[in-house]
Order: sequence, then structure tokens, then C-alpha cells
Amino acid sequence: MIMFERSLEHNKLWQPRETKIINGSPVTFMNVVVKTIRIGDVDDPDLMVAEPIWQWQQSDEGQFVMANAVDKPYWVRDWNEMRYGYRYKIVARMKESDIVYWKLRWDQT
Repeated sequence: MIMFERSLEHNKLWQPRETKIINGSPVTFMNVVVKTIRIGDVDDPDLMVAEPIWQWQQSDEGQFVMANAVDKPYWVRDWNEMRYGYRYKIVARMKESDIVYWKLRWDQT
């Protein structure tokens, strides 16, 4: 998994929705935020978020996302002004059919 603070690097990795013809059928790929983790204002937030990210990767949801992501998933750190802490977002690029399955099974929003 690749890590980035909200910066130009994140903008380089974010890709627009894209449709390709694969075996005569249209397949749509897009980026989706698959997990959001909130961490309080600590000295080393990247160190503190490592365990929740690892636990998520070992879960059924994390294993599904890691197996079905087209590119390697990455995370982005944002400052959470409302709660005086950090918000980490794990972003994956997947096929639209995999995103639908993921949303129906695991999405909490």
C-alpha cells in the first residue's frame, strides 16, 4: 500500500472514471474510498494508524479490496479540523462490478 499526505502526489494517483472494452464488453474502472480511519492529534499519526490499517487489510473486506484492486491501493492523510485530529482515507481503483459488490457487502455509508 502506498501512502501520501494530501498533496500533488495524491492528485497524480487519482484517475478519472474510465471505460475500456475487454473481451467485447465495456468495463468501467474508477477510484473509490474504501476505508476512512480517524486518529486523534498524536505525535506520530502515521505510526498510530498502522495497526488499524493492518487489521483492515487482514479482514475479509481488506482482502477483497487488495485482491480486486486494479492498481495498488494507497492512503491519504487529511487534517480533520472538526475533531482536531487526522483522517486517513484508503483509496482503491476497481472495476465497477467489484465496487458494487463491495458497497453491498461492506459499505457503511
